[in-house]
Amino acid sequence: MSGSNLIERLKKKFGEKITNTNLTAIDPWIEVAPDALVDVCQHLKTDPDGKFEMLNCITGIDWFEPDPKKAAKAGFEPHTEVVYHLSSITKKHSLVIKVQLPRWKNDQPGHLPEVPTVSGIWSTANWHEREVFDLNGINFVGHPDLRRILCPEDWVGYGLRRDYEMPLEYHGMRGR
Repeated sequence: MSGSNLIERLKKKFGEKITNTNLTAIDPWIEVAPDALVDVCQHLKTDPDGKFEMLNCITGIDWFEPDPKKAAKAGFEPHTEVVYHLSSITKKHSLVIKVQLPRWKNDQPGHLPEVPTVSGIWSTANWHEREVFDLNGINFVGHPDLRRILCPEDWVGYGLRRDYEMPLEYHGMRGR
């Protein structure tokens, strides 16, 4: 199966839900609409030519420039991206899925953007999604146990957001 063949088949099956592709990147990727993520992932895992039986990792990226001067030159609108790295051990190929989300749900600061969980497809997503939730502040809707995994339960904020400010003090310990 060639990469372009896979993309053609995905576009035929999911139409406009496949919003962007780049097969010439070092890690070829497709961008998927958030509401189609679960269906696309389920298809990629079960399709005999895909057989992406392994979810290697999930990463969250905050596309935001807090400096207004630099933001004007950044060339992108602020948003959040969730990146899924998939592999097929039996077929010996890999694919990256990207999902673009707003930085805040309904543009209201403090309201976490949402994307459906894929933990029902790949059980490894359970811990990966918890890590992205903990550090990037992305809510994985339908996750069976979405809670912090690296930071303490009472930690405030999400450390990998570009506008995050480290607290000056936490339980009597100096933060800076």
